[in-house]
Amino acid sequence: MNLLFFYVLQESAEIQSEVFLLIFYIGIATVTGYHFFKFLEQVYARKKLKPFYVFNHLFKRKLNKDQINILEDQFDFYNKLTKKEKSNFHHRMVCFIRDKKFVGREGVEITDEIKVLVSATAVMLTFGFRKYLINTLDFIIIYPSQYYSKQSQQNHKGEYNPKLRSLVLSWEDFTEGYNIGNDNLNLGIHEVAHALHFNSLKENDISAYLFKNRFLDLTDFLQQNPDVRAKLISTKYFRAYAFTNHFEFISVLVECFFETPEEFKAHFPKVYKYVQQMLNYNFANY
Repeated sequence: MNLLFFYVLQESAEIQSEVFLLIFYIGIATVTGYHFFKFLEQVYARKKLKPFYVFNHLFKRKLNKDQINILEDQFDFYNKLTKKEKSNFHHRMVCFIRDKKFVGREGVEITDEIKVLVSATAVMLTFGFRKYLINTLDFIIIYPSQYYSKQSQQNHKGEYNPKLRSLVLSWEDFTEGYNIGNDNLNLGIHEVAHALHFNSLKENDISAYLFKNRFLDLTDFLQQNPDVRAKLISTKYFRAYAFTNHFEFISVLVECFFETPEEFKAHFPKVYKYVQQMLNYNFANY
């Protein structure tokens, strides 16, 4: 009886050992496969300037009726999307709203309108990204109007603070950016673009890779073509603030891309193409 019990224990131990070994090999194969996939996709992206795929939402979440009404009434971009694209837009907005903490300052009550319009802005900018939640952003802080920043000791309309992982916006100026839709001044787009730029420097996914590297290619193109660089300044299509530094340049480019795409494309078709590739954008006639 004792001998039989010993054999059973030994067989059980051997089975467990084989199971653990199988799990180990599966784990190694999964990690190896993941890194091989990333390598292949980067090779593909360097050649095709886009990822293998963008949308992989199996079980899509839906906005409620009131949230959809806000989009339809106040967010023109949404109305340009196809039915399938709207479904993906809904899902990404729900995930973004759940992922971020919205905070009101100086008496601001966080409403559905605030959540929907700010989230729609972020999702619009990352709609060509596979990894779209902007991992370097946790908090969205809303002031009623311009606010005083203790850090800069100046009044601000908005800012992205990477240390605090926060997007800070004056609601008055945010809404004005959408009330006038063709002046290339949009606070929400501008500040989210800052967050995207910083995120691309910290993350290593394929979307961050394309955003960062196509912008580097754009700066190389401008350095090699002084005539285009001079035209960027002389036409005054891009406001002077764009030439403060690379961060402001990117944000102003993205504002112009979304606010006046036809004019942008007509004046600077090659620069427009770089921005389109940075964002991996082929939606709503952009």
